[in-house]
Amino acid sequence: MANQNAKGFKRLINACFFSVAGFKATWQHEEAFRQEVALFVVTTPLAIWLGQTAIEKVLLIGSVVLVLLVELLNSAVEAVVDRVGFEHHELSGRAKDIGSAAVMLSLIWAGATWALILL
Repeated sequence: MANQNAKGFKRLINACFFSVAGFKATWQHEEAFRQEVALFVVTTPLAIWLGQTAIEKVLLIGSVVLVLLVELLNSAVEAVVDRVGFEHHELSGRAKDIGSAAVMLSLIWAGATWALILL
């Protein structure tokens, strides 16, 4: 990361550019992220329409945002593991499996949230 010594507002601007680069890289390289963004695009209007209170709407939307957050972190773990090497290693496989399990758990959480609020 260039310009790590930036302070104040310049550091904030740099962080925004790094974040946008992260979104672009994840979009480009991770099909699961693209699918989950599609899920977000479909469910957000539904949440606004079906949620009866502001809290329900936030919980419905937030549960899908959680899936996106966990997918971003999982993609970061996978990128680091792949950077280390593509040969099979037990710890590399374990790291990727744990990240995948975290994504699955966030999807279950989102599904349960939607079911409990709407059913």
